[in-house]
Amino acid sequence: MRCVIVDDSRPFLNAARGLLVREGVTVVGTASTTAEATVLIAQSRPDVVLVDIDLGGESGFELITRLHAAGATAPMILISGHAEQDYADLIAASPAIGFVAKTSLSAGAIRRLLDAH
Repeated sequence: MRCVIVDDSRPFLNAARGLLVREGVTVVGTASTTAEATVLIAQSRPDVVLVDIDLGGESGFELITRLHAAGATAPMILISGHAEQDYADLIAASPAIGFVAKTSLSAGAIRRLLDAH
């Protein structure tokens, strides 16, 4: 599984990359802004994209909506340090295939969402 991670926290990006690589996921790149993410996803064509809901001054919801409208085919999963119920309506209305709390992030959690999709 080839994955891109989009998050504005460099420490989280490093930790998530390390965890997922240890669990057999190929992290083809990371991005901290919507502009970086758009270019990276177009170039790397990942199998799945993990997008933080809060990208500093930018919105993960807006990013995945734009990517989806532009024809991105990789399934997108929203991630956050906040609880899923805090964003349940927005997650349901988004083109994301699901949500994973940052504290629950794992290759298994990603695969379960992909399998359900």
